Parts: sequence; structure tokens; C-alpha cells
Amino acid sequence: MRYYHMVRIPVQVVASVAYRDPGSRPAAERTTMTWTDWQQVEGDGFDFAEIVYEKKSHAELGGGVARVTINKPDRYNAMTLETVEEMFRAFYDANHDPAIGVIVVAGAGKNFGAGGDVEWERWGLRAAFYHRYPHNRLMRLSRKPVIAAVQGYCIGGHHHMAYCCDFTIAADDAKFGQAGPKVSSPADGFFVPYLTKVVGAKKAREIWMLCRRYTAEQALQMGLVNTVVPRDQLDAEVDRWCEELLEKSPGCLEILKAAFDQEMDGYNEMGVISSQMYPDWFDMPEGQEGGAAFTEKRPPRFWVLREREAAAREGLRQVYADDAAAPDADGGESGE
Repeated sequence: MRYYHMVRIPVQVVASVAYRDPGSRPAAERTTMTWTDWQQVEGDGFDFAEIVYEKKSHAELGGGVARVTINKPDRYNAMTLETVEEMFRAFYDANHDPAIGVIVVAGAGKNFGAGGDVEWERWGLRAAFYHRYPHNRLMRLSRKPVIAAVQGYCIGGHHHMAYCCDFTIAADDAKFGQAGPKVSSPADGFFVPYLTKVVGAKKAREIWMLCRRYTAEQALQMGLVNTVVPRDQLDAEVDRWCEELLEKSPGCLEILKAAFDQEMDGYNEMGVISSQMYPDWFDMPEGQEGGAAFTEKRPPRFWVLREREAAAREGLRQVYADDAAAPDADGGESGE
């Protein structure tokens, strides 16, 4: 069931509009007067269940914008691999459409998103870590600039997706943060160290390891977002940034984006470090405890599990010591 409502109105014929310098009119007037209406993209491969994929054009400049909206507001737009698969198709289409100059990533309803679906993650993270690609890779491989339009919660996977975008426009009600260590969801790969390039090494470790929440103004101060606007002005502000980008050479922007995105290269892919350190993580009690605690709405018992693990190891050491000291069946000492 889709919750994203849209009125379909025929797209205006952009080619018939005479060009005028957009700088000759106030920005507020330009953003309300020169865009066509959003049109949902349809056709083979675009029958989506978890996202809404739309495009619109700028009647004066001639370029267009593609918008990918995660459309699960009743579940805080929680992501699964199916969400990422649908996003891939939309990103692929937008990047291969010569009329598109900017891609916008959004979330339906009151929130941008709260990360992965915890119920799905109980098994789905195995595939996400060891078989598929992270959604951040869509931002890295996109040739077109990507803007994250953020309102409400921007947590976990949605948060690192947003800071991997080229620009982040935030509503004043936005709340940012990571959640992985709280729900036993390990994270590695390029998008973890890349945050150091955005906010600095100390702040990046604070964000990832402490799982604190940050307001939109705090995010602005640390460089996590580009600007903050009132909630009811978010779409208009995104339009203004899109318009400024469409005024520039699309080829130059693609080159600049690729040059900047080199910062994300040279790191291990997601799952490499975690699989080396904890190859059975998702089958370990600690790997399951965070998600269970979240679902059951209770504090996680990580250190109870660690104490039990320590006791079990001590028990094994004692068994080994006893076996080593015991005489063998012939009456000799063990090991002779």
C-alpha cells in the first residue's frame, strides 16, 4: 500500500518555452513559476513497491530533476535489500537520462528514515554484508549530484546515506545519528571512515560509537548538512539548490563530483573487517541481542553475555587443564 499521494498533471512542453536568464528574477519566484509538476516514472521495471520515482523539468533552464522517495512512512521508511534494489533501478535510469541534472533522495511522511528494518535485519543483514552492495554505493557511483532532503528522523542507514550524498538540506525538525552498536548491527566499509572527511575524526567516532542524537542546528554547526530551513520550506529550498545546479555545466559537475568522491575510495568493502574479526557475528548471542532488545523494548544485556562468555572460557580452560593432568588408560601421564 502506497502512502505517497500525487496528482498527475501532464508535463509542460519545455522545448516551447523561450529561454530567459533565471538570474533576472527573484529566486523565490523562479522556484514557484518555472518547474513542471512531478511525474511518476512508469514502464518496464518501474513498478515499485517501496519507493516512488519521479521526474520534473525546469521550464527555463531545460534540465530536469529525478526524485527517489522511500515510501514506507508507517515503518519510518525502514530499508531492506528490496528497497535498495528498487533504488538501484531508479538511480540507473536517472544517471542514464541525459535530461536529468540532479537526483534528490527523500523519505515519505514525517521522517527521512530510521535505518534498516530491524525485523528484516535478523537474517537480511547476512545478505547485505556478504552478498550485496550497500546503498551508499549508489551515491558514490552516481554521475549526477545527489541531494538528500531530510525531515524528522535521519538515523542509522538513512543517516550515512545522507552524509554520503553531495548535499544535505535539512528541515528544522530533523534529528541525526547512528544506531548500529545499540542494535548489534556492525558497520564497516567506506562510509564509516568517510564521515571523518565530513565532520572530523573525533566527531565521527563520537557519532558512530556513542549513538547520540543531534538536532538540525547541531548538524549544521558540525558540517553534517548544508543548510537548515523550516519544515514547510524544505521542498522549496531543495528546488532552489537544484536550480542553482542546473544553471551550471552538467559535464563539469559530473567531473567535480567524481573528483570529490575519490575520498570514498581505497577502503575495504562493507563486511570485510567484520567478517574477519567476527565471522559468526550474526549467529552469536551478542550479534542477536541488540535487535532482540529493540524489538522487546528493553535494555540490551551485552555485558551479561560477555560475563557468560568469560565463564564459559574459564570452564573450558579448566576442563583442558584437568584432561592434561589426568593419567592415561595405561597408568602413564597424559601426553606421553
